[in-house]
Amino acid sequence: MTDTAKVPRKRDGGEPGRRPLIDEQLADQLLDKAQAGGVELLGPDGLLSQVTRAVLERALAEEMTGHLGYEKHDPAGRGSGNSRNGTSPKTLLTEVGAVDLAVPRDRNGTFEPQIVRKGQTRLDGFNERIIALYARGMTTRDIRAHLRELYDVDVSPDLISRVTDGVLEELQEWQSRPLDGVYPVVFIDALMVKIRDGVVSNRPVYLAIGIDCDGAKQVLGLWVGPTTGESAKFWLTVLSELKSRGVADVCIVCCDGLTGLPDAITITWPQAVVQLCVVHLIRASLRYASRKYWVPLARDLRPVYTASDEAAAAAALDAFAATWNDRYPAIVRLWRAHWEEFTPFLAFPPEVRRVIYTTNLIESMNARLRKVTRNRGQFPSGQAALKVLYLAVRNLEEFRTPNVGIRSSGWKHALQAFTIYFDGRIPIP
Repeated sequence: MTDTAKVPRKRDGGEPGRRPLIDEQLADQLLDKAQAGGVELLGPDGLLSQVTRAVLERALAEEMTGHLGYEKHDPAGRGSGNSRNGTSPKTLLTEVGAVDLAVPRDRNGTFEPQIVRKGQTRLDGFNERIIALYARGMTTRDIRAHLRELYDVDVSPDLISRVTDGVLEELQEWQSRPLDGVYPVVFIDALMVKIRDGVVSNRPVYLAIGIDCDGAKQVLGLWVGPTTGESAKFWLTVLSELKSRGVADVCIVCCDGLTGLPDAITITWPQAVVQLCVVHLIRASLRYASRKYWVPLARDLRPVYTASDEAAAAAALDAFAATWNDRYPAIVRLWRAHWEEFTPFLAFPPEVRRVIYTTNLIESMNARLRKVTRNRGQFPSGQAALKVLYLAVRNLEEFRTPNVGIRSSGWKHALQAFTIYFDGRIPIP
Protein backbone atom coordinates (compact mmCIF):
# COMPACT_ATOMS: atom_id res chain seq x y z
CA MET A 1 0.00 0.00 0.00
CA THR A 2 1.33 3.40 -0.91
CA ASP A 3 0.97 6.42 1.33
CA THR A 4 -1.44 9.07 0.19
CA ALA A 5 0.08 12.54 0.02
CA LYS A 6 -1.56 14.94 2.39
CA VAL A 7 -2.92 18.17 0.95
CA PRO A 8 -1.99 21.16 3.11
CA ARG A 9 -5.00 22.69 4.73
CA LYS A 10 -6.11 26.12 3.55
CA ARG A 11 -5.74 28.60 6.39
CA ASP A 12 -8.36 31.32 6.78
CA GLY A 13 -8.76 32.21 3.13
CA GLY A 14 -5.02 32.13 2.36
CA GLU A 15 -3.15 29.98 -0.14
CA PRO A 16 -2.91 26.25 0.71
CA GLY A 17 0.05 25.61 3.00
CA ARG A 18 0.85 29.31 3.51
CA ARG A 19 1.68 29.92 7.17
CA PRO A 20 0.35 33.09 8.81
CA LEU A 21 2.92 35.76 9.70
CA ILE A 22 1.51 35.99 13.22
CA ASP A 23 0.72 32.62 14.78
CA GLU A 24 -1.92 32.03 17.43
CA GLN A 25 0.59 32.03 20.27
CA LEU A 26 1.98 35.45 19.39
CA ALA A 27 -1.54 36.82 18.83
CA ASP A 28 -2.58 35.53 22.26
CA GLN A 29 0.45 37.15 23.86
CA LEU A 30 -0.38 40.49 22.27
CA LEU A 31 -4.02 40.31 23.32
CA ASP A 32 -3.16 39.26 26.87
CA LYS A 33 -0.67 42.10 27.18
CA ALA A 34 -3.20 44.60 25.82
CA GLN A 35 -5.92 43.41 28.19
CA ALA A 36 -3.54 43.52 31.15
CA GLY A 37 -2.64 47.11 30.32
CA GLY A 38 -6.22 48.14 29.61
CA VAL A 39 -5.42 48.88 25.96
CA GLU A 40 -8.26 48.87 23.41
CA LEU A 41 -7.99 47.11 20.07
CA LEU A 42 -8.69 50.27 18.03
CA GLY A 43 -8.06 53.96 18.65
CA PRO A 44 -4.98 56.21 18.57
CA ASP A 45 -3.19 54.18 21.28
CA GLY A 46 -4.89 50.86 20.53
CA LEU A 47 -3.20 47.53 19.98
CA LEU A 48 -3.48 47.68 16.17
CA SER A 49 -2.06 51.21 16.13
CA GLN A 50 0.90 50.18 18.30
CA VAL A 51 1.60 47.11 16.18
CA THR A 52 1.43 49.22 13.02
CA ARG A 53 3.81 51.78 14.51
CA ALA A 54 6.27 49.11 15.66
CA VAL A 55 6.30 47.38 12.26
CA LEU A 56 6.70 50.62 10.29
CA GLU A 57 9.44 51.98 12.56
CA ARG A 58 11.28 48.67 12.37
CA ALA A 59 11.01 48.71 8.58
CA LEU A 60 12.29 52.32 8.46
CA ALA A 61 15.22 51.36 10.68
CA GLU A 62 16.10 48.53 8.30
CA GLU A 63 15.91 50.92 5.36
CA MET A 64 18.32 53.26 7.15
CA THR A 65 20.70 50.35 7.76
CA GLY A 66 20.58 49.50 4.08
CA HIS A 67 21.18 53.14 3.16
CA LEU A 68 24.21 53.57 5.45
CA GLY A 69 25.61 50.08 4.97
CA TYR A 70 26.09 49.21 8.65
CA GLU A 71 23.99 48.30 11.67
CA LYS A 72 23.22 50.73 14.47
CA HIS A 73 26.14 51.04 16.96
CA ASP A 74 28.37 49.08 14.60
CA PRO A 75 31.98 50.38 14.85
CA ALA A 76 32.28 49.82 11.11
CA GLY A 77 30.34 53.02 10.59
CA ARG A 78 33.05 55.23 12.06
CA GLY A 79 34.57 57.42 9.39
CA SER A 80 32.06 56.25 6.79
CA GLY A 81 31.08 59.83 5.96
CA ASN A 82 27.47 59.48 7.06
CA SER A 83 25.68 58.36 10.20
CA ARG A 84 22.32 58.27 11.97
CA ASN A 85 21.08 61.60 13.27
CA GLY A 86 18.12 60.89 15.51
CA THR A 87 14.52 60.87 14.32
CA SER A 88 11.78 63.20 13.14
CA PRO A 89 8.16 62.89 14.30
CA LYS A 90 5.53 62.09 11.67
CA THR A 91 1.82 61.39 11.92
CA LEU A 92 0.64 58.86 9.35
CA LEU A 93 -3.02 58.21 8.60
CA THR A 94 -3.65 54.49 8.24
CA GLU A 95 -6.63 52.14 8.13
CA VAL A 96 -6.29 51.64 11.90
CA GLY A 97 -6.17 55.37 12.64
CA ALA A 98 -3.48 58.01 13.07
CA VAL A 99 -0.07 56.52 13.91
CA ASP A 100 2.74 58.68 15.34
CA LEU A 101 6.06 57.57 13.88
CA ALA A 102 9.68 58.35 14.67
CA VAL A 103 11.31 58.49 11.22
CA PRO A 104 15.12 58.07 11.30
CA ARG A 105 17.39 60.75 9.81
CA ASP A 106 20.96 60.72 8.54
CA ARG A 107 23.48 63.55 8.90
CA ASN A 108 23.91 64.07 5.17
CA GLY A 109 20.15 64.27 4.58
CA THR A 110 20.32 61.73 1.76
CA PHE A 111 18.03 59.09 3.27
CA GLU A 112 14.93 58.57 1.10
CA PRO A 113 12.67 56.00 2.80
CA GLN A 114 10.37 53.97 0.59
CA ILE A 115 8.08 52.36 3.18
CA VAL A 116 6.89 55.81 4.27
CA ARG A 117 8.10 58.35 1.74
CA LYS A 118 9.02 61.92 2.50
CA GLY A 119 5.94 64.11 2.47
CA GLN A 120 3.64 61.08 2.66
CA THR A 121 0.94 61.46 5.29
CA ARG A 122 -1.33 58.55 4.41
CA LEU A 123 -0.90 54.88 3.66
CA ASP A 124 -2.54 53.77 0.42
CA GLY A 125 -5.10 51.72 2.34
CA PHE A 126 -6.35 54.87 4.03
CA ASN A 127 -6.92 56.51 0.64
CA GLU A 128 -8.85 53.45 -0.50
CA ARG A 129 -11.02 53.68 2.59
CA ILE A 130 -11.91 57.30 1.77
CA ILE A 131 -12.69 56.36 -1.84
CA ALA A 132 -14.87 53.44 -0.70
CA LEU A 133 -16.90 55.74 1.57
CA TYR A 134 -17.20 58.29 -1.23
CA ALA A 135 -18.39 55.57 -3.62
CA ARG A 136 -21.26 54.78 -1.24
CA GLY A 137 -22.54 58.31 -1.72
CA MET A 138 -21.31 59.71 1.59
CA THR A 139 -20.72 63.45 1.63
CA THR A 140 -17.42 65.03 2.64
CA ARG A 141 -18.97 65.94 5.98
CA ASP A 142 -20.16 62.35 6.49
CA ILE A 143 -16.73 60.95 5.64
CA ARG A 144 -15.01 63.31 8.08
CA ALA A 145 -17.44 62.34 10.84
CA HIS A 146 -17.03 58.63 10.09
CA LEU A 147 -13.22 58.79 10.17
CA ARG A 148 -13.30 60.87 13.34
CA GLU A 149 -15.60 58.42 15.06
CA LEU A 150 -13.86 55.25 13.89
CA TYR A 151 -10.18 56.26 13.88
CA ASP A 152 -10.12 59.42 16.01
CA VAL A 153 -8.53 61.39 13.16
CA ASP A 154 -9.66 64.68 11.70
CA VAL A 155 -9.16 65.02 7.95
CA SER A 156 -9.79 68.19 5.99
CA PRO A 157 -12.32 68.54 3.17
CA ASP A 158 -9.43 69.42 0.84
CA LEU A 159 -7.73 66.12 1.66
CA ILE A 160 -10.86 64.15 0.82
CA SER A 161 -11.24 66.07 -2.45
CA ARG A 162 -7.61 65.42 -3.42
CA VAL A 163 -7.90 61.72 -2.64
CA THR A 164 -11.13 61.27 -4.61
CA ASP A 165 -9.87 63.43 -7.48
CA GLY A 166 -7.21 60.77 -7.95
CA VAL A 167 -9.82 58.65 -9.75
CA LEU A 168 -10.50 61.31 -12.42
CA GLU A 169 -7.64 60.11 -14.61
CA GLU A 170 -8.87 56.53 -14.21
CA LEU A 171 -12.39 57.70 -15.09
CA GLN A 172 -11.14 59.42 -18.24
CA GLU A 173 -9.26 56.30 -19.34
CA TRP A 174 -12.30 54.13 -18.68
CA GLN A 175 -14.59 56.52 -20.54
CA SER A 176 -12.38 56.45 -23.64
CA ARG A 177 -11.37 52.77 -23.60
CA PRO A 178 -11.87 50.73 -26.81
CA LEU A 179 -15.03 48.64 -26.95
CA ASP A 180 -16.03 45.45 -28.74
CA GLY A 181 -17.00 45.63 -32.38
CA VAL A 182 -20.39 43.95 -31.97
CA TYR A 183 -22.88 43.80 -29.10
CA PRO A 184 -25.96 41.61 -29.48
CA VAL A 185 -27.90 43.85 -27.07
CA VAL A 186 -27.36 47.35 -25.70
CA PHE A 187 -29.60 48.96 -23.06
CA ILE A 188 -29.66 52.74 -22.81
CA ASP A 189 -31.35 54.84 -20.16
CA ALA A 190 -30.98 58.10 -18.25
CA LEU A 191 -31.35 58.90 -14.57
CA MET A 192 -31.82 62.36 -13.11
CA VAL A 193 -29.26 63.87 -10.71
CA LYS A 194 -29.44 67.19 -8.89
CA ILE A 195 -26.48 69.37 -9.90
CA ARG A 196 -25.81 72.86 -8.58
CA ASP A 197 -24.68 75.06 -11.46
CA GLY A 198 -25.67 78.50 -10.26
CA VAL A 199 -29.05 77.00 -9.39
CA VAL A 200 -29.88 73.41 -8.50
CA SER A 201 -31.47 71.55 -11.41
CA ASN A 202 -32.20 67.98 -12.45
CA ARG A 203 -29.64 66.94 -15.05
CA PRO A 204 -29.75 63.62 -16.91
CA VAL A 205 -26.90 61.14 -16.59
CA TYR A 206 -26.90 58.95 -19.69
CA LEU A 207 -26.06 55.28 -19.12
CA ALA A 208 -25.29 52.55 -21.67
CA ILE A 209 -24.92 48.86 -20.80
CA GLY A 210 -24.01 46.24 -23.37
CA ILE A 211 -24.22 42.45 -23.37
CA ASP A 212 -21.27 41.17 -25.34
CA CYS A 213 -20.96 37.99 -27.37
CA ASP A 214 -19.84 36.07 -24.28
CA GLY A 215 -23.00 37.03 -22.40
CA ALA A 216 -21.07 39.36 -20.10
CA LYS A 217 -22.46 42.70 -18.98
CA GLN A 218 -20.41 45.83 -19.66
CA VAL A 219 -21.10 49.37 -18.58
CA LEU A 220 -20.06 51.17 -21.74
CA GLY A 221 -20.10 54.68 -20.35
CA LEU A 222 -21.65 57.47 -18.26
CA TRP A 223 -22.32 60.98 -19.54
CA VAL A 224 -23.81 64.05 -17.83
CA GLY A 225 -26.13 65.90 -20.17
CA PRO A 226 -25.81 69.67 -20.66
CA THR A 227 -29.55 70.40 -20.33
CA THR A 228 -32.16 69.73 -17.69
CA GLY A 229 -34.13 67.16 -19.69
CA GLU A 230 -33.26 63.95 -21.53
CA SER A 231 -32.50 64.75 -25.15
CA ALA A 232 -32.48 62.59 -28.28
CA LYS A 233 -29.93 65.00 -29.72
CA PHE A 234 -27.50 64.31 -26.89
CA TRP A 235 -28.20 60.59 -27.19
CA LEU A 236 -27.01 60.86 -30.80
CA THR A 237 -23.74 62.33 -29.48
CA VAL A 238 -23.41 59.49 -26.97
CA LEU A 239 -24.11 56.77 -29.52
CA SER A 240 -21.71 58.35 -32.03
CA GLU A 241 -19.01 58.29 -29.36
CA LEU A 242 -19.64 54.60 -28.73
CA LYS A 243 -19.31 53.96 -32.45
CA SER A 244 -16.04 55.89 -32.59
CA ARG A 245 -14.74 53.72 -29.73
CA GLY A 246 -15.21 50.63 -31.86
CA VAL A 247 -18.87 49.58 -31.63
CA ALA A 248 -19.51 49.01 -35.31
CA ASP A 249 -22.81 47.14 -34.95
CA VAL A 250 -25.53 46.49 -32.38
CA CYS A 251 -28.27 43.97 -33.08
CA ILE A 252 -30.90 45.21 -30.61
CA VAL A 253 -31.05 48.50 -28.70
CA CYS A 254 -33.50 48.60 -25.79
CA CYS A 255 -34.61 52.08 -24.77
CA ASP A 256 -37.49 54.10 -23.37
CA GLY A 257 -40.09 55.93 -25.41
CA LEU A 258 -38.23 59.24 -25.78
CA THR A 259 -39.30 61.05 -28.94
CA GLY A 260 -36.56 61.03 -31.58
CA LEU A 261 -34.47 58.36 -29.87
CA PRO A 262 -35.20 55.60 -32.46
CA ASP A 263 -33.98 57.95 -35.20
CA ALA A 264 -30.75 58.62 -33.27
CA ILE A 265 -30.19 54.87 -32.94
CA THR A 266 -30.80 54.03 -36.60
CA ILE A 267 -28.57 56.92 -37.73
CA THR A 268 -25.73 55.41 -35.69
CA TRP A 269 -26.39 51.72 -36.41
CA PRO A 270 -28.71 51.44 -39.45
CA GLN A 271 -29.29 47.70 -39.00
CA ALA A 272 -30.14 47.87 -35.30
CA VAL A 273 -33.58 46.79 -34.11
CA VAL A 274 -35.03 49.41 -31.75
CA GLN A 275 -36.97 47.77 -28.94
CA LEU A 276 -39.05 49.72 -26.45
CA CYS A 277 -38.06 48.61 -22.96
CA VAL A 278 -40.88 46.49 -21.57
CA VAL A 279 -40.10 47.49 -17.98
CA HIS A 280 -40.35 51.18 -18.91
CA LEU A 281 -43.68 50.56 -20.62
CA ILE A 282 -45.09 48.70 -17.61
CA ARG A 283 -43.84 51.35 -15.19
CA ALA A 284 -45.34 54.12 -17.34
CA SER A 285 -48.65 52.22 -17.30
CA LEU A 286 -48.72 51.94 -13.53
CA ARG A 287 -48.19 55.68 -13.13
CA TYR A 288 -51.76 56.18 -14.31
CA ALA A 289 -53.19 53.79 -11.70
CA SER A 290 -53.84 53.76 -8.00
CA ARG A 291 -51.36 51.60 -6.11
CA LYS A 292 -54.04 49.15 -5.01
CA TYR A 293 -54.58 48.19 -8.69
CA TRP A 294 -50.93 47.66 -9.55
CA VAL A 295 -50.91 43.91 -8.97
CA PRO A 296 -53.99 43.09 -11.09
CA LEU A 297 -52.87 45.52 -13.81
CA ALA A 298 -49.42 43.93 -14.02
CA ARG A 299 -51.02 40.48 -14.05
CA ASP A 300 -53.36 41.38 -16.92
CA LEU A 301 -50.56 43.04 -18.92
CA ARG A 302 -48.32 39.99 -18.70
CA PRO A 303 -50.17 38.06 -21.48
CA VAL A 304 -49.45 40.98 -23.82
CA TYR A 305 -45.65 40.91 -23.58
CA THR A 306 -45.40 37.11 -23.16
CA ALA A 307 -47.57 36.37 -26.21
CA SER A 308 -46.27 33.93 -28.83
CA ASP A 309 -46.57 36.45 -31.69
CA GLU A 310 -47.93 39.88 -32.56
CA ALA A 311 -51.44 38.61 -33.31
CA ALA A 312 -51.67 36.90 -29.92
CA ALA A 313 -50.33 40.05 -28.23
CA ALA A 314 -52.96 42.20 -30.00
CA ALA A 315 -55.68 39.83 -28.80
CA ALA A 316 -54.29 39.99 -25.25
CA LEU A 317 -54.29 43.80 -25.40
CA ASP A 318 -57.91 43.76 -26.56
CA ALA A 319 -58.77 41.56 -23.58
CA PHE A 320 -56.91 43.95 -21.29
CA ALA A 321 -58.81 46.90 -22.79
CA ALA A 322 -62.14 45.15 -22.23
CA THR A 323 -61.32 44.86 -18.53
CA TRP A 324 -59.57 48.16 -17.82
CA ASN A 325 -60.46 50.70 -20.51
CA ASP A 326 -63.35 52.19 -18.54
CA ARG A 327 -61.19 52.82 -15.48
CA TYR A 328 -57.81 53.50 -17.08
CA PRO A 329 -58.19 54.38 -20.80
CA ALA A 330 -54.82 56.16 -20.75
CA ILE A 331 -53.02 52.86 -20.20
CA VAL A 332 -54.66 51.30 -23.26
CA ARG A 333 -53.81 54.39 -25.34
CA LEU A 334 -50.20 54.22 -24.11
CA TRP A 335 -49.72 50.66 -25.35
CA ARG A 336 -51.42 51.34 -28.67
CA ALA A 337 -49.35 54.50 -29.22
CA HIS A 338 -46.08 52.57 -28.67
CA TRP A 339 -47.18 49.37 -30.39
CA GLU A 340 -44.72 49.68 -33.29
CA GLU A 341 -41.77 50.11 -30.91
CA PHE A 342 -42.98 47.21 -28.75
CA THR A 343 -43.76 44.58 -31.40
CA PRO A 344 -40.16 43.84 -32.55
CA PHE A 345 -39.78 42.05 -29.22
CA LEU A 346 -42.40 39.50 -30.34
CA ALA A 347 -40.61 38.47 -33.54
CA PHE A 348 -37.64 36.90 -31.77
CA PRO A 349 -37.33 33.32 -30.52
CA PRO A 350 -37.79 32.76 -26.76
CA GLU A 351 -34.05 32.66 -26.05
CA VAL A 352 -33.52 36.13 -27.51
CA ARG A 353 -36.67 37.48 -25.87
CA ARG A 354 -35.41 36.34 -22.49
CA VAL A 355 -32.18 38.31 -22.93
CA ILE A 356 -34.03 41.42 -24.11
CA TYR A 357 -36.43 41.23 -21.22
CA THR A 358 -33.56 40.99 -18.75
CA THR A 359 -33.89 44.73 -18.41
CA ASN A 360 -33.59 44.28 -14.67
CA LEU A 361 -29.81 44.52 -15.15
CA ILE A 362 -30.02 48.20 -16.13
CA GLU A 363 -32.87 48.77 -13.67
CA SER A 364 -30.76 47.24 -10.92
CA MET A 365 -27.81 49.41 -11.88
CA ASN A 366 -30.00 52.51 -11.94
CA ALA A 367 -31.39 51.65 -8.50
CA ARG A 368 -27.88 51.41 -7.07
CA LEU A 369 -26.80 54.65 -8.72
CA ARG A 370 -29.91 56.41 -7.45
CA LYS A 371 -29.08 55.25 -3.95
CA VAL A 372 -25.65 56.89 -3.93
CA THR A 373 -26.98 60.09 -5.53
CA ARG A 374 -29.87 60.19 -3.04
CA ASN A 375 -27.36 60.05 -0.19
CA ARG A 376 -25.56 63.08 -1.61
CA GLY A 377 -28.69 65.06 -2.39
CA GLN A 378 -26.94 67.36 -4.88
CA PHE A 379 -23.55 67.76 -6.52
CA PRO A 380 -21.50 70.93 -7.03
CA SER A 381 -20.73 70.01 -10.65
CA GLY A 382 -21.29 67.42 -13.32
CA GLN A 383 -17.74 66.14 -12.82
CA ALA A 384 -18.42 65.56 -9.11
CA ALA A 385 -21.53 63.56 -10.02
CA LEU A 386 -19.63 61.48 -12.57
CA LYS A 387 -16.89 60.78 -10.03
CA VAL A 388 -19.34 59.32 -7.51
CA LEU A 389 -21.30 57.39 -10.13
CA TYR A 390 -18.14 55.94 -11.68
CA LEU A 391 -16.88 54.76 -8.29
CA ALA A 392 -20.27 53.19 -7.58
CA VAL A 393 -20.19 51.38 -10.93
CA ARG A 394 -16.62 50.24 -10.34
CA ASN A 395 -17.43 48.87 -6.91
CA LEU A 396 -20.73 47.24 -7.76
CA GLU A 397 -20.37 45.89 -11.24
CA GLU A 398 -16.69 45.32 -12.08
CA PHE A 399 -17.55 46.13 -15.74
CA ARG A 400 -17.22 42.57 -17.10
CA THR A 401 -19.06 40.10 -14.88
CA PRO A 402 -19.74 36.95 -16.93
CA ASN A 403 -23.35 35.95 -17.44
CA VAL A 404 -24.86 38.44 -14.98
CA GLY A 405 -28.61 37.89 -15.02
CA ILE A 406 -28.19 35.27 -17.77
CA ARG A 407 -27.44 31.64 -17.04
CA SER A 408 -24.42 30.35 -18.91
CA SER A 409 -26.38 27.57 -20.61
CA GLY A 410 -29.20 29.99 -21.43
CA TRP A 411 -26.78 32.41 -23.07
CA LYS A 412 -25.42 29.66 -25.32
CA HIS A 413 -28.92 29.02 -26.64
CA ALA A 414 -29.50 32.76 -26.99
CA LEU A 415 -26.22 33.21 -28.88
CA GLN A 416 -27.24 30.49 -31.34
CA ALA A 417 -30.55 32.26 -31.87
CA PHE A 418 -28.82 35.62 -32.36
CA THR A 419 -26.40 34.06 -34.85
CA ILE A 420 -29.26 32.60 -36.90
CA TYR A 421 -31.63 35.56 -36.66
CA PHE A 422 -28.92 38.18 -37.34
CA ASP A 423 -27.16 36.17 -40.03
CA GLY A 424 -23.55 37.22 -40.58
CA ARG A 425 -23.53 39.96 -37.94
CA ILE A 426 -22.44 37.96 -34.86
CA PRO A 427 -18.69 37.15 -34.89
CA ILE A 428 -17.89 33.44 -35.05
CA PRO A 429 -16.06 32.35 -31.86
